[in-house]
Amino acid sequence: MTLSVSSMSFAYEKGDPVLRNLNMDFSTHSVIGVVGANGCGKSTLFKLLLGLHTPTEGSVNWSQQPIDYSKKALIQHRKNVTLLFQEPDQQIFYTDVYNDIAFSLRNLGIAEHEIEQRIQRALDLVDGKSFAHKPIQYLSYGQKKRVALAGSLVMDSEYLLLDEPTAGLDPNGTKQMKALIRSISDLGKNVVMSSHDINLIYDVCDYVYVMSQGEMVSQGEPQNVFLDKRFIEQVGLEQPWLVKMHQEFGMPLFRHEHEMVAGSSLIKESI
Repeated sequence: MTLSVSSMSFAYEKGDPVLRNLNMDFSTHSVIGVVGANGCGKSTLFKLLLGLHTPTEGSVNWSQQPIDYSKKALIQHRKNVTLLFQEPDQQIFYTDVYNDIAFSLRNLGIAEHEIEQRIQRALDLVDGKSFAHKPIQYLSYGQKKRVALAGSLVMDSEYLLLDEPTAGLDPNGTKQMKALIRSISDLGKNVVMSSHDINLIYDVCDYVYVMSQGEMVSQGEPQNVFLDKRFIEQVGLEQPWLVKMHQEFGMPLFRHEHEMVAGSSLIKESI
């Protein structure tokens, strides 16, 4: 199944366009990043992909057909496409972990035995069993983020949208989130993520869309997109540190930190 947008524009009522003539296909790679400076329209794009807004022009497409905005059709669409908000408190509704993760499934009338199985699988994936029986109020920010992610994963959606998944996390939490994104991708799910953490995007994404002032201004594989230092700075972004090391010190262009460590002998030769 494919998720895409065609010639899509969006403006809030009586406002200037927030998004302009976007054409994006999110089915071409397993982990796709959407990057841009503050206010470029990333979060609005995600809400449109979920069907929370209706395009002013163009369309959001599922399996190459514009999505239906009737209530019944949107319920089905949101089984296929799930969004993890930047702030976990936006999608945590219960005071205990289990019932919060079960919330959306019970709304859909899923049988309790299947709910139990899905919750256990999701908790395993997010490494959440150690705090599964704690009250939400006693969880750390990173643990809340994993609860919210588990609540999205139990939907078994084909596409998972992650809005700033590492925002507010410490380095260890960021490392765990990277591993989670890779695990979700390994399960055959499509991940679409936005982040101001360019190093995260460079590390985990197979393909990148760059946005500026509501328009898509570049796209491609990360190691190609981020090489153009002048362009990246013009759109208000920074180059990933591995790209900087390549351009400023003549080191090989590595995609991942572990590759750099493994290739340390090559680095010594290039210095």
